[in-house]
Amino acid sequence: MVPLATIVEKFKEYFKEKPSLIASAPGRADFLNTHQDYKGLPVVPVAINLRAYMAFSPRSDDSAVIVSWNLKELGEEYRDSFKLKLSEIDLFEERWFGNYFRAVAKLFLPQVKKVRGFNLLVFSEVPVAAGLASSAAIEVAFAKGLSKMWNIVLPTAELAELCYIAEHDVLKIPCGRLDQYGSAFGGVIVLYPRPPVRVEKIPASDLVFTVVDSGIKHSTAQIHPKRQAEIDEGLKEILNLDLPEELRRKIGTNYWNTKWDEISFQEIEPYISEINEVSRKRIIFTIKMHESTLKALDLLKKENVVKEEKFRALGKIMNTQHELLRDLYDVSLPELELMRESMLKAGAYGVKISGAGLGGALIALVPDEKVGKKVLKAGIEAEAKRGWVARVDEGCRVDLLC
Repeated sequence: MVPLATIVEKFKEYFKEKPSLIASAPGRADFLNTHQDYKGLPVVPVAINLRAYMAFSPRSDDSAVIVSWNLKELGEEYRDSFKLKLSEIDLFEERWFGNYFRAVAKLFLPQVKKVRGFNLLVFSEVPVAAGLASSAAIEVAFAKGLSKMWNIVLPTAELAELCYIAEHDVLKIPCGRLDQYGSAFGGVIVLYPRPPVRVEKIPASDLVFTVVDSGIKHSTAQIHPKRQAEIDEGLKEILNLDLPEELRRKIGTNYWNTKWDEISFQEIEPYISEINEVSRKRIIFTIKMHESTLKALDLLKKENVVKEEKFRALGKIMNTQHELLRDLYDVSLPELELMRESMLKAGAYGVKISGAGLGGALIALVPDEKVGKKVLKAGIEAEAKRGWVARVDEGCRVDLLC
């Protein structure tokens, strides 16, 4: 975790003054029910102690001046600025880092009585394109800081929803609510993403994870629409079959309006063989992944279970979920499989893909930090780019207020 004093010094280096406010939000690992939030199914993110930090100071005008410490160190374009007026906040080319701040600011402005500009230094410990919700951590930390600076009372759920709308509706990235809510609330939560969105906190602060970044870049914007279209095609084919009325009632015309949580595998199995193979795999994945998550949640909520027994059982479910992601959703790679096998042999209870897959991160449940370090070493030796032994962390917060 970067010391706040270091962020203050970097801010002074860029803006020749001290920040008046520092806010932060955690990255999240995709613990259980991956690739399910955009289908309306409950998902279980865990906030980890890699955070995005936003350092602010007020300006005398109505401009936002944003500097990314990370991008500057990479030698990339690192500065953005814009007027804080709805009519003047434009979005630039697809991958411009400033778009995240522009999108969030656009949603805040209608709530602000008196707009005051700001200088902003951005520093994030959350690696980009690694399946750890780097964009959500930035959005949530920025929104937390803005709400404090502009004196807007914004409950955590509303802040998370605003950040989701910024990414999904304004930036047109086909994400679910998993990332923004996981970062905003922190800890381990169950997110029920169908409106009205609901969050259930799970007491699981004793969980220890090893997270490795494979170094293989992936794009949610490329993976999600393809899988969604494959599911939609399969649902269309199923609806053309002679179905019992009870089953037909549960199946929608697309991945979002299908009542997945009411469909059992036994119920749909006689009909699923009639559709194309790719769509069949995606639909079986959706149902079996959800069923395994319900078992894991039962375990997490049980109090009178020996810790090691609980961890081993959770690890087994994580392994099952990874196999579903690999075999039925086709989002693993040979490189990820090698890393995963090495981490399991080093003592992890369970290892699975975190995030969209086809690269990105792997998350491993481990007994303790000592074993976690061995699992991390094994992942690095299997050519993971980097990694961390991670603890469960709190959600968005104000770290410094002067």
